[in-house]
Amino acid sequence: MHQTPVPDARAQSSTDAPCSAGALPALSPAMLLPRLSPVERWFPFDHSGVTYHYFARNGIYDLARQWNLEGKEVLFPAYFHGVELDALLAAGVRPSFFPVDDRMRVDSKEIVARIGPDTRAVYLIHYLGFPGPVREIAEICRERKLLLIEDCALALLSRLDDQPLGTFGDAAAFCFYKTLPVPNGGALVLLKGEASHFPKVAPSLRTSLSYISASLVTQFQSCGNSLAASLLRTATKVARTLTTRTAAERVDVGSQNFDLTDANLAMSSVVHVLLRNQRYSEVVERRRRNFSILLDRLRKFTRPVFDRLPDGVCPLFYPLQVRDKQPVLEFLSSRGVEAVNFWSRNHRILPEGRFPEVDHLRRSIVELPCHQDISPETTIQITEEVYRSQHLL
Repeated sequence: MHQTPVPDARAQSSTDAPCSAGALPALSPAMLLPRLSPVERWFPFDHSGVTYHYFARNGIYDLARQWNLEGKEVLFPAYFHGVELDALLAAGVRPSFFPVDDRMRVDSKEIVARIGPDTRAVYLIHYLGFPGPVREIAEICRERKLLLIEDCALALLSRLDDQPLGTFGDAAAFCFYKTLPVPNGGALVLLKGEASHFPKVAPSLRTSLSYISASLVTQFQSCGNSLAASLLRTATKVARTLTTRTAAERVDVGSQNFDLTDANLAMSSVVHVLLRNQRYSEVVERRRRNFSILLDRLRKFTRPVFDRLPDGVCPLFYPLQVRDKQPVLEFLSSRGVEAVNFWSRNHRILPEGRFPEVDHLRRSIVELPCHQDISPETTIQITEEVYRSQHLL
């Protein structure tokens, strides 16, 4: 890969104008209209064993119940969000943790060393779209007659060579709204056998419409159409006063906890429309382009977590390693870059100190956006804002 020289961080970037890079992609009006061109077929949407959920965590909870994992040991990575583990704990699973190094890598030997007589399954997370050692672990699971769960919540649309992530094990969980402009939605894919269809409750339509309105406002503003954005905001306020609130309205996709009272929520019907109207190959291409720019321009400035972008990877974001997150996040926010404090919290059953390299990841990773709405010019501007923050890194 061509290396772009890193400019002197003491110098001013090419412009003093703030950047405009949101953390997530926004909805466009075209995504709400019937699509005339053929729909792209992408896994997991075209799989016969897929069931849809409001949250991916709900699918994980259902899977644990279907497989009767209550009281069983599941080998689980030490680096995780928390809600996925809470879903398993709610189903009565006994987790046993294996290490993840400071470059988000898993050594399959560490998993083999932890397999015991009570082990029933292995849970593998594909971090930020980059494949874990899933081929090796799948072979280990076949030999030991263990179940393999692939967590693809951060790896929608990613492949290992020509094979989609989520197709190597026995089941896989996906989250849609981390990668695509949809109000909610996740999927559980059962690769073997038939999925159990636990009763589901439709979420409030008002919740989805509120997201659609806010996302369109963001899109109009980014295109400089302030009049359309203002009219849409006004129409949304009027609509809110004329519709009835429901209990499901309180469910926020930004929730950090697994709530059993929300476990039976279905994916919104509007999400199915939006999923049919996505241009998935374009999403992958643009994310790869932006990640490559960030990697190329930042690799000599800060040590990259992933030093290359393998074929087939659809990167969720660029992980920037810093010494102290908060001042960096505040500085980038002031410059128009909506960076995110990624997975900073330790879980109650895995306190700090047991896995030092995971503790380092939790303290150091800042999420830089590289999604499909961001242009190459804006991506370059993001790197310039990182150069500006050298005194904080």
